[in-house]
This record gives sequence, C-alpha cells and structure tokens, in this order.
Amino acid sequence: MSKTFDNLAQLARGYAQFQSTTYPENRALYQELFERGQAPETMVIACCDSRADPAMIFDARPGELFVVRNVANLVPPYEPHGDYHGTSAALEFAVTGLAVRNIVVLGHAKCGGIKALLEDTFDPAAAGAFIGKWMGIMKVARGEVLAQTRGQSSAERQRALELASIVTSLDNLMTFPFVQDAVEVGRLHLHGAYFSIASGELTVYRPESGDFVPFAEVVPPPPASGDGQA
Repeated sequence: MSKTFDNLAQLARGYAQFQSTTYPENRALYQELFERGQAPETMVIACCDSRADPAMIFDARPGELFVVRNVANLVPPYEPHGDYHGTSAALEFAVTGLAVRNIVVLGHAKCGGIKALLEDTFDPAAAGAFIGKWMGIMKVARGEVLAQTRGQSSAERQRALELASIVTSLDNLMTFPFVQDAVEVGRLHLHGAYFSIASGELTVYRPESGDFVPFAEVVPPPPASGDGQA
C-alpha cells in the first residue's frame, strides 16, 4: 500500500463504518433531508480544532446544526467591502436564507489560535500572514485582557483571552444589520459557550453578569426517561 493510501486508512475505516452501520440506520433521515432540504434552527460558529466538534458536543443528528468553523471561532465585524468573507457569507445565509433561531459562538480550552495571539507568534504585516491578519480581529480584546491579567499565569491569561474571543464574536455579530434586525424583533437569539476539552464541561456566557456559568444553570437538563412523567 502506498504512503498516501496508508495515511488515509483511518478515513477509509470510518467511511466503511458509516456505509455499513450509520447510513443504513439513518437512511430515512438522509433521504428526507435530501428531498426537503435543510432547516436547522441553530447555527454554531466554532473553532477548527479537531478536539472540539460541535456535532459531537451537542450530540446532534444530520440536519440539526448549521456549522461554520474557523480559527479561534471568530466573527469578523461587518465589512461589506473587500474580497472574500467566508464566515460572513455563512452567517448571512444562516440568518437570511435558513432563518435560524439561535447562533451559538462556541469557544474551547487550549485554542491554538488564541495561544498564537497571546504569544504574538504571527506578524499580521508579513506577506501571506493569514493567521496573523485573521487574529487581528482580537487586537483590542488582547490588549484589554493582558492589562487585566497582569501577574497571572500563562494558562490563566490564555483562558481569559479564549473567553474574550467569544464575547468579541458576540459583539461583532451585532454589527451585521440583518443580525441586529432579527435580534431586535426576537426572531434570533445569540449565545456564547465555552468547552473544556479535558473535563467535557460546557459553560455558557451570561451577558447580564459577564461571566460563564455551567450549562445546566442556564438550560436545565431534560427529565430522564422512565421518571414517571407522561
């Protein structure tokens, strides 16, 4: 077997499992989604990090989440000028095309993009510095976090900046006119969440207090099956 196919062996095994088990068990769902199209109620803006998969975290089935992933789960400010805006285009489609009811900005622990920003690894002025330019979205927040966390450990500072990335993205969402309009009439709701890879814990942003609290405090878990409820 060539090296190329050797490197793809894990993908091949996963696809074989999908074809033999996952797809047959969900054949009717996939066919329905194909026929009627998608109608997800929630958009998730998440990081590219392979350890923080939104569909796995929320145990979502196909068709339930509209997901866009980028470095450090960032939403850029509204900028209709310029060339290519992948995240903005996905946002526009989700709100104006799919009419999603919720947008969740999902950050996570040990984010590589945030670490690079914290350590000033990438020069945004360098030719081809895509990461540096992209992380420039967090320039103001970085300065604020560094000032607020003087004397703290690098891990504490990184976590503070990871949480700030969520808040910054929520703020930037409201610079898009179609988002602001939908929020103001109550058709769209914005949420921030933070996933701890090591513990599996999800915390949720509370704008009224500015802190992150356990998910169960904001959204109580559904009753367990067999508890006697109808």
